[in-house]
Amino acid sequence: MAKSALLKSSLAKKYWMALTGLFLCLFLTGHLAGNLQLLVPNNALNFNKYALFMTTNPAVKLLSYLTYISILFHAIDGFILTYQNVKARPIGYAKNTPSKNSSFSSRNMAVLGTIILVFIITHMVNFWAKMHFDRNMPLVAKTTDNGMGQKQIQLVGTKDSPIPFLNTNGEYVISENFIKTVKEQTQGKYDLQLVNNTTLVNKVDGEIVFEGYKDLYKITIAFFKSEAKFMGVIPKEGLVFTILYVLAMATLAFHLLHGFKSAFQSLGINNPKYNSAIKGFGTFFAIVVPVLFAVIPVYIHFFLK
Repeated sequence: MAKSALLKSSLAKKYWMALTGLFLCLFLTGHLAGNLQLLVPNNALNFNKYALFMTTNPAVKLLSYLTYISILFHAIDGFILTYQNVKARPIGYAKNTPSKNSSFSSRNMAVLGTIILVFIITHMVNFWAKMHFDRNMPLVAKTTDNGMGQKQIQLVGTKDSPIPFLNTNGEYVISENFIKTVKEQTQGKYDLQLVNNTTLVNKVDGEIVFEGYKDLYKITIAFFKSEAKFMGVIPKEGLVFTILYVLAMATLAFHLLHGFKSAFQSLGINNPKYNSAIKGFGTFFAIVVPVLFAVIPVYIHFFLK
């Protein structure tokens, strides 16, 4: 078979669907492990250290790009296979009766997949995009007493930051006004430039003055509790986001119930000796992983103080 024919065949598409689907299951496992830190009390700093690692480590970045490609390939391939299946069906039936051997999940994989894709896009807009591009993304900070009975907000530096804490006049971000003030007070000795919204570099000699990291924990809590005005969230909106997230995880569960087992069948891993084990583990994975994901926003909205 010619290479082009192989790539265009339904069999090849099923192989790629299976491989990308199983890879995304691995991604779900890793992503869940990181997100479960949100359930640990007083764990904001560790969660933000995890977020910094996940956005700066070169190996993780490579895996992230592979994940994005897998999501796109899995979605596009799924739409193509669904279209081909619909096109191949005979027409003219007055009534389409579902097979007794087919499950709800298997009959609605395209619909379930579309809902999940919409969820992924909105999820990335609300978290991934803010983490990478939002200039108003708050940095990790702590509140201290300035010795005169007044509270003072200090941005917390990373372990590689020359300055462990930075006073920014009560702001959770490094503003242009702060940079201007420093330049004036030091008579130009420190003409700072903000890099990636987290790092201050002195343009005079290239010295890194401060390196902070973004407070994804604050963003996540604010999203599901509707308490942070800097995000423009209105009261009660967090409850809506929590419900939608739980519904999205229910959709993911149904998608995985058929998809996990189907992936092994598409790859030809189909043997009576271990079929039941694959089905059992697939069912366990399809239920436990989405449920644990769903627990996180429910805990944040209703129980986190």
